[in-house]
Amino acid sequence: MDNLDPAAAPSRLFARRPESAASARRFVRESLDGAAPDVVHTAQLLVSELVTNAVLHARTDVEVSVRASGGKVSVRVSDHRPGLRLVRRECPPYSGTGQGLCVVERLASRHGVENGEDRKTVWFELWPEGPEPPPSGGWESPVPPCDPGETVTLVDVPAALYSTAQQHRHVLLRELALATTSGDRFGVRPEEVAVAHDMNGVISACVTDPLEKQPPDAGVRSLVLSVPADAMPAVLTLRRVLGLAEEAARNEKLLTLPAFPRGRAFHQWLFEQISGQLAGAPPTAWTLVPHEPGAGPLELVPWDVGQVRASRVPTVAADEENRIIAVNGPAADMLGWSADELVGRQLTTLIPEHLRQRHIAAFTSLLLTGQPHIVGRSVPLPALHRDGGVVPVRLFIQIQEAADGRTVFVAQLTPRAATPVHPPRVPGGSRQPAPPEADHSRPPTAPAPSPAPAGAASGTEAGMSTLERLALLAATGSALGDTMDLDEGLRRVGRLLTRQLGDWCVVDLFNEQAQVDRVCVVHRHPGRVLPETYEGRLPPVSKTSRGPLARVLRGAGPLLLTEAPGREEAESPLDAHYRELFERLGGRSAVVTPLRAHREIFGALTVARSRDRPFSDEELSLVDDLVRSLSLGVDNARLYQETRTIAERLQLSMLPAPPDIGHLRLAARYAASSTTAQVGGDWYDCFVVPDGNTALVIGDVSGHNLDAAISMSQLRSMLRGIAIDRQEPPETILRRLDTANLSLCQEATATCLYGLVKGPPEGPWTLEHSSAGHLPPLLTTWEGTTRYLTEGSGLLLGVAPDTPRPTATNLLPAHSTVLLYTDGLIERRDEPLDASMERLRRHTADLAHEPLDVFCDELLIRLGADNTDDIAVLALRPTGPPDRSRPPAAERR
Repeated sequence: MDNLDPAAAPSRLFARRPESAASARRFVRESLDGAAPDVVHTAQLLVSELVTNAVLHARTDVEVSVRASGGKVSVRVSDHRPGLRLVRRECPPYSGTGQGLCVVERLASRHGVENGEDRKTVWFELWPEGPEPPPSGGWESPVPPCDPGETVTLVDVPAALYSTAQQHRHVLLRELALATTSGDRFGVRPEEVAVAHDMNGVISACVTDPLEKQPPDAGVRSLVLSVPADAMPAVLTLRRVLGLAEEAARNEKLLTLPAFPRGRAFHQWLFEQISGQLAGAPPTAWTLVPHEPGAGPLELVPWDVGQVRASRVPTVAADEENRIIAVNGPAADMLGWSADELVGRQLTTLIPEHLRQRHIAAFTSLLLTGQPHIVGRSVPLPALHRDGGVVPVRLFIQIQEAADGRTVFVAQLTPRAATPVHPPRVPGGSRQPAPPEADHSRPPTAPAPSPAPAGAASGTEAGMSTLERLALLAATGSALGDTMDLDEGLRRVGRLLTRQLGDWCVVDLFNEQAQVDRVCVVHRHPGRVLPETYEGRLPPVSKTSRGPLARVLRGAGPLLLTEAPGREEAESPLDAHYRELFERLGGRSAVVTPLRAHREIFGALTVARSRDRPFSDEELSLVDDLVRSLSLGVDNARLYQETRTIAERLQLSMLPAPPDIGHLRLAARYAASSTTAQVGGDWYDCFVVPDGNTALVIGDVSGHNLDAAISMSQLRSMLRGIAIDRQEPPETILRRLDTANLSLCQEATATCLYGLVKGPPEGPWTLEHSSAGHLPPLLTTWEGTTRYLTEGSGLLLGVAPDTPRPTATNLLPAHSTVLLYTDGLIERRDEPLDASMERLRRHTADLAHEPLDVFCDELLIRLGADNTDDIAVLALRPTGPPDRSRPPAAERR
């Protein structure tokens, strides 16, 4: 190193304790007295990182030497564990602590490592001026990455998830080691921390080397490791120590956050694979691990902002600082913003004011505990429009990892008047797979068959019998008919086609704006292709579009391609996009055919083969038959979705905003089912009758279809008319409604509760109600006591109109809350009704002091997630006039 001779450098020995990092900084500052301040500060920072690494990992005394000459600085940090290899780790700027070698690599002019018989020396040089420094060896070390040992195979490792988990593991063990050195034990002995640190280094080294040999864009990888044969006890120790460190982090006893469920599940799988295979067990793929919501292995693809922007579902992504980092056009349009305006803002910009504190508390709790409550679930919530109004949406949040190890929260906002998506799709991630079709030719866990060699054909492609053709046609119709989620139905069809006809297929459909969306890409070997990379909005079909897809979308076809589309001189963006699809997926021969119904073309199907075997005329005829069945199924599914949307919009139009009554607070909510494409007959109503009393109505018409929505609208209109015209007691109003309903719909049945809130503005107030088979109102006082108002119950509407109906009268204390609700809020298939009603009582008691909007929204969040039935909620709270009855603080917010 020229005149930076280490032998002439002053040195000092430091003990193996955390305080040595600070002592080493002071030593460097003293040794570089007179040097440029920025050089001194850089040298202090780097020596602090290296000494800390030596104390934590080598756990020996540390020798530091410093030499300055001609404005150049050389610093050497030595420990006495030459066999401990340096493991290069990716350290993004946001990782906070533990950047170590990455910081040295970025700030030093030269750096390297030297191994002797009894010591290992990490060195760096700073050349602030002068000529370009000669290249250095970097962190390459003669020490092998892992001792030769047993082979361990990790199958289907998501690269982004591994990167995130590894970073978290390093930081967690680092903080635990520093805390235990200071006297905190957390139930773990110092020697166990040492073993865990060493084993963590071994695993990182063993995984890093095969990872670096993988293609950089491989999202899911299978790795073959060489692990020391005697590593099992150390792996079990690492697993135990890491679990105790996670517990300490959740209890806020370490200066780091705990892992999210999927990170914990991944570490558990990783340690089980290493220890299990060392004991002789076979490998288990990460993709086959059972999971809980938020902890599963489904989203294998790294998060990518491009996938958010290309998604057709309104989508917003946020980081761990609660800041919006990506938003697509559909989400921005729905909420009245442009996408660029939202990026960089806090997520609370899109949250109504009455729910912001709740969101901040829940988000903070998620970060501090690692325990999600609504992640992976479909939750009805209001979103805030730019104009101050609210947009009812169904929220689905998933946690994804970026390629650099960041954690990203991806939220889909499905408008509640639209067909619910089950499960919602995460941009850049995979859908939850549907149960696979029965295939008795191999066990469920058998690997996918190997691709056929060029020129060969599978048994099904070599020639299909008439029975096989009919079976494929029937299976195609069944795949679409068994689900009302059109995208999922098309994926099922795609799996059938790629199993028996081609290597891959795509479906392109026109949307309502006459734009083309690629809604489905399926490959015979799913692990090799990330379909979401190719799905989304396509370039327009312009006048210059001359390629096969453009021709088919204009009415040509079916077209038989004997080679991939070529590059044209005046190639349109759509033609180029289609040609690139063949280049990336490897298409040699293809059939491109239009999807049409009612003499109109609404899309195209492409089935392609990557091998040197073109489609035959017989197969072309089969594809034509399949397309007819597929077109009919797609048209029916779209028609059903349109009908369902019309029904839900009709239903929502019948659910008015509660009136403004000075001494009564009113709030109402409605949420359609998150798991079905059907519309129910739930409804609520609230209005003031001519005598000044306030009418409360809630009901549920039997059935889940457009007829139920129509019957609901008729009942609502009749009840309003009867109640306003007659102004009679509730039992009489329900009897008249039952009679009128029988004359219109003799077979329709429904539950209904009609009540009148009576009393002057200053109180007291009473509720008179009669119930036609509906669930009882729940009264919650300001003190948190709850009581179901079970009196006044009678038969359903449509059963016995002439049967007398009872009425019940109950006193309503000031600031108490009366809750009317439908069965979708509480009923669960796996529990008795009494348990469901008791759970509702606990939640309303807990929310007794909350403003009424928060009260209703919280009930939907807590009880309406993944609801399998429609939910209607109507809440009333008597408060008295402001000058006569001062509301509690919570009510004034």
